[in-house]
Amino acid sequence: MAHPALILAALAMLATATAAFAQQRELPVNSVADGIFVHIGQTAQMTRENDGAIANVSFIVGEDAVAVIDTGGSLRGGRQLMAAIRARTDKPIRYVINTHGHPDHVFGNGAFVQDGTTFVGHANLPRALAARGQFYLDAFRRTMGDQLIDEIRIVPPTLLVGGTLNLDLGRRPLVLRAWPAAHSDCDLTVLDEKTGTLFSGDLVFLAHTPVLDGSLRGWLAAIGELSALPAQRVVPGHGAVSGWPAALADQRRYLETLASDVRGLIARGAPIATAAGTAASSERSRWELFDDFNARNATAAFSEIEWE
Repeated sequence: MAHPALILAALAMLATATAAFAQQRELPVNSVADGIFVHIGQTAQMTRENDGAIANVSFIVGEDAVAVIDTGGSLRGGRQLMAAIRARTDKPIRYVINTHGHPDHVFGNGAFVQDGTTFVGHANLPRALAARGQFYLDAFRRTMGDQLIDEIRIVPPTLLVGGTLNLDLGRRPLVLRAWPAAHSDCDLTVLDEKTGTLFSGDLVFLAHTPVLDGSLRGWLAAIGELSALPAQRVVPGHGAVSGWPAALADQRRYLETLASDVRGLIARGAPIATAAGTAASSERSRWELFDDFNARNATAAFSEIEWE
């Protein structure tokens, strides 16, 4: 029979290992304003190594409840976000707000399915998830493997925003706004009025090359309206929390350059393949992941602008 002291030592080691594991499972977050916590995702493509944790995810703590803004690119990441919330508050999670439907922002939703939690999104988001969800799952399986994909649940919103919607977490008013097609066809922003913090989703990119999956002209128009919002700082979909509206400058320049270059190519009768290889090439040194996304952006822009 093992000596009692050895048993106690083993139990102590197990408790230490368990505590370390639990700590490891908590998503690292920073407080960027009163009651607002943000995890900055990697500037990378979704891979098995990063568990799809490439988008910024956040939560807001009010006097009565919590709202989550995006949930990350895997169920594992969603659970880690949940652990980070529970390490800071036991208040109920009343809302999970998805800023749009791309996998790196919504694949953690399943970790938050529970009584009393309402999923909120753009009025177009249920249709977008129904139309593209299987494609996203298939792409996720090819990249991440079967083990992670088996855990993913597509969780559409039940509270839909077609214009603006006001929510309250207890002396914590949030203003949600649905946007016309821009980065995607289901972009939603959240403004925390108490601190002047804007959660822009992928309507704002910093460092990471912007990704066009909606309308270039619509996105440029949205930038003009976004800049007028009464925010002090922005939590972008990708990149560091930054001052507002200065954070829009680099993205505006990139999108305007892309539009100008594409219009020039169309005017000269150049084929779409030329746009993929040359449009906005002057921006290459200013962005990360440029070669992963710019050709696709140029092709989408060409298809949109050639019919102006």
